[in-house]
Amino acid sequence: MSAPGRVAVIGSQVSICSAAGALELLKSRLELQAGGYVCFTNAHTAVMGRRDERFRAVTNGSFLSVADGKPVYWTGRMKGAGGLGHVPGPDFMWRVLSQLPQYRHFFYGSTPAVLSSLTTSVRERIPGVNICGSLSPPFRALAREELAGIYREILQARPDFVWVGLGAPKQELWMAEAWPELRPAILLGVGAAFDFHAGTIRRAPATIRHVGLEWLHRLFQEPRRLWRRYLVTNSLFIYYAVRDALSPRSAAERGT
Repeated sequence: MSAPGRVAVIGSQVSICSAAGALELLKSRLELQAGGYVCFTNAHTAVMGRRDERFRAVTNGSFLSVADGKPVYWTGRMKGAGGLGHVPGPDFMWRVLSQLPQYRHFFYGSTPAVLSSLTTSVRERIPGVNICGSLSPPFRALAREELAGIYREILQARPDFVWVGLGAPKQELWMAEAWPELRPAILLGVGAAFDFHAGTIRRAPATIRHVGLEWLHRLFQEPRRLWRRYLVTNSLFIYYAVRDALSPRSAAERGT
């Protein structure tokens, strides 16, 4: 099964597929034992990519880069990508865990306490799920020898899926560097999904998520940490999207 086409959203190349289609692509990728990594593109990561060519190259170089955020989804659909689906990282993680419980799943990132709660919660809600290991790395830059040790520990668990909860841009940069060392495993950067499924952070109700206001719910929960990310970044996303729509030639010259 070949990778889907992509639509440019302020420079980020977003895969035109649904959650169901993405799941089938993952299974095909595992059969090929090709490895790779999956990015979940939202307004925050799209703006980072617009302003940082290196980060944009990382997300655009992924095996899949799905529309995690509603603004990304809406913008892609307005550009004619009719097959584009809204694929939030927490929802997709749960879809894969529940529909492919027999595969080997590894959790990488966050804190030991969150990983413990996450593992317990998933095992209680999905009987028989195969969680083959977890690892909380230090919250600092890692030496080459430390990275090699982490790769060895993950490889010893023989995972099919490595779920990465380091937050953007750290998780995307780590996956881009790590995936050749960890193949045939597929790496998926799902950010706050660990906290949601562990129950350490309460997720917005489905009605709020449906209208694209999950960011506002999270802002109320963690205003000091998230105000700049959401208020500034969301405004920049709108600015770049409108600018590209009004100047399609300039957008094309920028590769968007």
